[in-house]
Amino acid sequence: MKKLTIFVVSDSVGETGEAAVKAVVSQFRPNFEKVRIRKFPHITHIDVLEKIVQIAQTNGATIVFTLVEKNMRLALLKIAMEYNVPVIDLLGSMLDLIETSFDEKPLQKPGLVHQLDDDYFKKIEAIEFAVKYDDGQDPRGILLADIVLIGVSRTSKTPLSQYLAHKRYKVANVPLVPEVKPPIELMQIDPKKCFGLVITPEKLNNIRKERLITLGLTEDAFYAQHNRIEEEIRYFYSIVDKIGCRAIDVTNRAVEETAHKILDMLELECK
Repeated sequence: MKKLTIFVVSDSVGETGEAAVKAVVSQFRPNFEKVRIRKFPHITHIDVLEKIVQIAQTNGATIVFTLVEKNMRLALLKIAMEYNVPVIDLLGSMLDLIETSFDEKPLQKPGLVHQLDDDYFKKIEAIEFAVKYDDGQDPRGILLADIVLIGVSRTSKTPLSQYLAHKRYKVANVPLVPEVKPPIELMQIDPKKCFGLVITPEKLNNIRKERLITLGLTEDAFYAQHNRIEEEIRYFYSIVDKIGCRAIDVTNRAVEETAHKILDMLELECK
């Protein structure tokens, strides 16, 4: 069975090169398991490059590299040619293009894209917030959140919260169950930052049946019955009306689509 070995050489952590290789390999999914990726991160000295090329030659590997220092890039290309090792420069052409366009030299400092800046910390804070205030665990988060999501079970509240958190929004989500009184905090928030997620009974029925099967339960449980689902959805709309928030039908929407719709609505409110 034919296999392919790819060395990812980087002057930083190697995430960019690895991600690029995986993106390409994913286009050949049946052969995905036949590709071996080996990272060589934090390579900042030319003498190390020759050793890596020698190892690549011995293993019949191809080298993919993301080096920002021009002398390192040129050195690796030269050494690889000497050893007849296939090599791909992921950043070089783009660096040269932008340098020519702006008539400005690049900084040539490894790892700038991964620097811990204020934006990074806001993202981490938002992700931690979404985890802490997921599924109504602590209703105090409702008043602190940028966005509040409500909905019955299996309407993608958690994945949507996480997606929005990666966009640096603090999100709390609250499940709505007819037998459980909603937290009083829901009635105290600005309805413009609250969004109800709803789905057709038929679609929700299928989703819940699949969920029960994965849990090893029978699909005819009360949780997935049509009458129960319709009762929950009626209750959902009664809470939406009390809050005065908007409801979004997520039946045929991917999480990304719903997130963008919510952000578009928020943007319109700010204008």
